[in-house]
Parts: sequence; C-alpha cells; structure tokens
Amino acid sequence: MLAIAKGANAALMFFLELGVLASVAYWGFTVSPNWAVKLLAGLGGPALFIAAWALFGAGGGANATFPLTGLARAALEIVWFGGGALALYAAGAAAPAAVFAAAFVLNAILRIVWKQV
Repeated sequence: MLAIAKGANAALMFFLELGVLASVAYWGFTVSPNWAVKLLAGLGGPALFIAAWALFGAGGGANATFPLTGLARAALEIVWFGGGALALYAAGAAAPAAVFAAAFVLNAILRIVWKQV
C-alpha cells in the first residue's frame, strides 16, 4: 500500500510540474490586452521556466545539466512551484493558487518523509 502511495506522490509531483507551466502560460495570456505582449508572456514565460527546470531540476536533478541538492534544490523547488502559484494569483485565480500551493507543500512533505528527494 505504501508503494502505491509513493507512486501517487511521484505522479503528483509530475502533474504539479506541468501545472507550473500551465499556470505561467495562463498568466502570460491574461497579462495584457495587447496580443503581442500576450504571446510573448504566454509562450516566453513557460519557456523560461522550462529552461530553468532543465538546467537545475529535471528528473530530481538526475537529468539536469547542473543538478542541485540540499538547500539549493529546496530553494529551486520553492521558487519554481511558488512561481506557478504566484502566476495563478496574479492572473486573478486566488483559490486555485492556494490549492496549488497546498498541493506542493503536501507533496514536498511526503517526499521528505518517504525519502523521495
């Protein structure tokens, strides 16, 4: 049963990662009435997040170009997932932002307790 819960927590982490990208894209497409700005922010924002994750956090650090561990990894995750929650909040979706942040905190605690980090 614990193995299933750990697998579900790993899946949650993956879906949270996708949620960050969707949140930043959503924010980008709502940031301005100007279509050029919407396209730049809506596509460029997620592209910057993807680049940061690929460089420092992909695959728990195993697939990253410059893998981070310890406090540096924790800071990356807080900035990454916090950025997703803040993007939702900035786009006017306060309740989904709170749910997203709570899901990340729960996921992070369980990954620490179950040594999935």
